[in-house]
Amino acid sequence: MTHPSADLQSSIVRTLVADPALVGLLGGPKVFDHVPEHAKFPYLTLGRTAVVDWSTGSEDGHEHILTLHVWARGGSKAETYEIMDKVSNRLHDAVLTLDAHRLVNLQLQFAEARQEPESPTYHGILRFRAVTEPLA
Repeated sequence: MTHPSADLQSSIVRTLVADPALVGLLGGPKVFDHVPEHAKFPYLTLGRTAVVDWSTGSEDGHEHILTLHVWARGGSKAETYEIMDKVSNRLHDAVLTLDAHRLVNLQLQFAEARQEPESPTYHGILRFRAVTEPLA
């Protein structure tokens, strides 16, 4: 059986790269687990994920805290904010199809945008909380 976090992340990537507005902002389907060597800005990366057992006495489940990072270079944070807005609108309370699990909920918990110190790079951070349970 697929690990619930891998299942969730695969579904999130499929969802994001299938969104024409987001792909347009990124200049292609640039959602990476590992950034290619000469990737051009802007792009999204999958960040840290924490998974906690969320089982009850009668049901199995997992709570996921996952982070997505927006990386952009431009004259202001506007590009970063626009990408963050598309991602959060697409994923917050989304109904996603997973292969071996059911998504109970997915919600944005935290968002931050900043310019990296001594760099022209802008960094957006989106942290989501999800709960999944295995398919019967």
